[in-house]
Amino acid sequence: MSDLFWPGDERAGDLVTAPAWLAAMARVEQAWLDALARAGVAPASAVLTGLVGPEELTAVASAAEDAGNPVPALVALWRERAVGPGAPWVHRGLTSQDVIDTSLVLLLRDAVDRIRAEQRNQVAALAALAHAHRGTLIAGRTLTQHAVPTTFGLKAAGWLTGVLDAAEALDRVALPAQFGGAAGTLSAAVELARRRGHADPVAAVSGAAADAAATLGLRPARPWHTTRTTFTAIGDALAAGTDAWGRIATDVATLSRPEVGELAEPAAPGRGGSSTMPHKRNPVLSVLIRRAALTAPALASTLHLAAALAGDERPDGAWHAEWPTVRDLARRAVVAASHASELLRGLEVDAGRMRATARAAWPLLTAERGSMAAFAGLPGGEPSEDDYLGIADTVITGTLARAYAYLAAGR
Repeated sequence: MSDLFWPGDERAGDLVTAPAWLAAMARVEQAWLDALARAGVAPASAVLTGLVGPEELTAVASAAEDAGNPVPALVALWRERAVGPGAPWVHRGLTSQDVIDTSLVLLLRDAVDRIRAEQRNQVAALAALAHAHRGTLIAGRTLTQHAVPTTFGLKAAGWLTGVLDAAEALDRVALPAQFGGAAGTLSAAVELARRRGHADPVAAVSGAAADAAATLGLRPARPWHTTRTTFTAIGDALAAGTDAWGRIATDVATLSRPEVGELAEPAAPGRGGSSTMPHKRNPVLSVLIRRAALTAPALASTLHLAAALAGDERPDGAWHAEWPTVRDLARRAVVAASHASELLRGLEVDAGRMRATARAAWPLLTAERGSMAAFAGLPGGEPSEDDYLGIADTVITGTLARAYAYLAAGR
C-alpha cells in the first residue's frame, strides 16, 4: 500500500488496511460461531474464511452506507455462501459493534507488535550511543541558546528514556475482545441457549464468549460498548511513541544544520536531495518523523472526544469516528517507528565538532559556575571539561541499566 499524501506509508504494509479489516471481521465471526457450536448453542459451525474476498471490498463498502457499518452486508454474504447447518447461525447473538470493535483490536495488536519490535531496536541503538558518547562533550542548549556543558551521551540517554517510557506504556495496553450483543447483555445468545435446552444458558454463553476470545488470542472482558478506554489507551500509547520519536527528530534536525554540523542522518542514495539545489542533504527521516509527531496527538484526542460522547448503549456517530482515526494513527505510528529505527541505526555523530563548539563557547557555558562560586563565597577556578558535568554520568549509568533490563526481559 502507498499513499501520496503520506510518504513512507508503504512501510506499514497491509497493517490496518481495508483487506486486513475484512479478514479480521471474518476471524471474529468464525471464532464466535465455532464457540457457539462447541458450547452446544449452535448445532454446528461453518467455514467463513475466503467466502468474501478483497475483490468485493468496493461492493461491501457501498452497501455499508445503508446500515452505517459494513457488518450487516458481510453477514448476509456469509450466510448466503456458507455451507451446512451452521450457516444460518453466523452472527447469531452478536451485534455489529462486537465484530467491529474486536476486529479493530486484532488489527491494532498487529500494529502494536510491529512497533514493539521497532522500539526494542531503538532501545539497543540508543543504549549503544549513550555508552559510546558518555564522555563526548557538547554544548547544552536551552531556549535555543548555549547553557552549560553536557555530553552527547546524556542527550542520547534522554532520548532513550522517552523511548523506554513509550514502550512501557504500550506494554500496559489491554487488548480485550468485545462480545456483548445488542446492548451489552448478550440477551439473544442467552435466549438461544435456553431454547436449545441448556440448564444454565448464562453460563453456556459466558463460556462461549471466553472461548471465542481465547481463540482470537485476546483478553476476555465484560462488554465495553460505550466504555472506550480500550481505544483511548491504545491511542495515548501510540501518541507517546510519536512524542518520543519526534523529540529525537527535532534534535537531529537542529544539530544537522550546516552551521551546527554535530549530527547527520544516515546517507542513502537519492535521499535528502532537492529538485533545484544539488548541494542539499535534507534530514528527510527527521522531517517525516516530526510530521507524525505533529499529527498523532490530534488523532488521539479524537478518540478521547469519541469516548466522551459515547452515549446510550451504542454511540451515534462517536463510535463511527473511531474507525478511520484508529487506522490513521496506527499506520502513521508504525511508519514513524520504522523511520526512527533507521535514523538511529545510521546516525552520524561528529564528536570533534561537538567538542570544538563547546570549547569555543566555554566562557558562556561555564558562566553558571562562576555565579555559583560567587554566591557561595568560594574561589571559582577554571573548570575543566570533566568537573562541570554534574550528575551526567550517573544519569547515563541509571538509564543504561534500565535499558539493559528492558532488553533482557525480551518484551
